[in-house]
Amino acid sequence: MKRTSKKRTIRTWIVEDNDMYRQTVAESFEDHPEINLDQGFSSCEELFQHLGHDKNTPPDVMLMDIGLPGMTGIEGVKELKATHPGVQIIMFTVYQDNDRIFRALCNGASGYLLKNSTADDIENAIYDAVDGAAPINPQIAKKVLEMFFAVQPPSQNYGLTPREKEILELLVEGFSKKKIADHLFVSFHTVDSHIKNIYTKLQVNSGNEAVAKALRENLI
Repeated sequence: MKRTSKKRTIRTWIVEDNDMYRQTVAESFEDHPEINLDQGFSSCEELFQHLGHDKNTPPDVMLMDIGLPGMTGIEGVKELKATHPGVQIIMFTVYQDNDRIFRALCNGASGYLLKNSTADDIENAIYDAVDGAAPINPQIAKKVLEMFFAVQPPSQNYGLTPREKEILELLVEGFSKKKIADHLFVSFHTVDSHIKNIYTKLQVNSGNEAVAKALRENLI
């Protein structure tokens, strides 16, 4: 289901070496009033060359292929987050293996989608990313859980309430704030308040950081 944003237009770029796929994604947002996908690149090198010019400011959201020639998407995420930490990066891939998922998330990716995702899936992922959620394909979320649970460090007590743990678990599963509110039959404001408390207790600043910490430290 399509969503609308009350925020300013979301500037979005895509890095994808498959010209046809890149064009298809770009065309799906040509007439979109709130998502402006105005730049496309075939490699990370091309992206960083573009960003090297003083007048070219980074976008709000970056859609990035993981299997790029030259610098990979995993390496690109790390460099982009180091130079432009405010950019939300959503990975595109045909892969579902745990190692790639782990490295992309640890390097700062905000979310992860398979390339067979629909235009609505991509749109909702963009909204989720700017809202501080961690958009993750359900199949990939399951693999991430399997990977992290295979190596479980001792759990720490951050003083999370049962409700906060429940919401954190839903964030790990890729739920947006709106979906969490609908699932728990509470208001969006209530969920937003709980998530802010979770961020404070875990000492994180975003949804993807909370998800990574929850998985890394076995908090759910």
